[in-house]
Amino acid sequence: MSNFKEDLRKVKAFVFDVDGVFTDGMMYCMPDGEQVRAMNAKDGFAVRFAQKQGYPIGIISAGKNNIGVVKRLEFLDIEDLYMGSFDKTGALTEFCNKHKLDKSNVLYMGDDLPDYPILKAVGVPTCPGDASVEIKSVSKYISNINGGKGCVRDVIEQVLRAQGNWVDFSVEKPDIL
Repeated sequence: MSNFKEDLRKVKAFVFDVDGVFTDGMMYCMPDGEQVRAMNAKDGFAVRFAQKQGYPIGIISAGKNNIGVVKRLEFLDIEDLYMGSFDKTGALTEFCNKHKLDKSNVLYMGDDLPDYPILKAVGVPTCPGDASVEIKSVSKYISNINGGKGCVRDVIEQVLRAQGNWVDFSVEKPDIL
């Protein structure tokens, strides 16, 4: 069995769930039926930076009818959005085929029972600190940061640091975006 730090070096793409990962899982129900969620700006920076370094980013979520979430993910230039996806492993296969990736080179972060099968399918299964017990049991890494509080940034930064692709402040003007 490999250790997590070694596994980070083989990651070529990131795939994430939304509720409980990008968000803290709280939903505020507005009078018009809209469900509002908050996302962490540091997660957004890390996503954009990873994309700039050439890493494909995918979202696989069972949630679907949230215009605000989709607009935020589109603002982050995430093209691979699999919203309303109850067959998460099928969506993962589609993502991997599109980007010519082996599932062993994908880091996935999920937090609850619908993520269990996909976590078992990827090479680097991870979860936020407040994930369910079952999800923690199959994750190679449990972030010390909860969902919606920067756990996405945590795993992206760790991978990019392990691969020598994080921000280089030794240069006069680091190319951060």
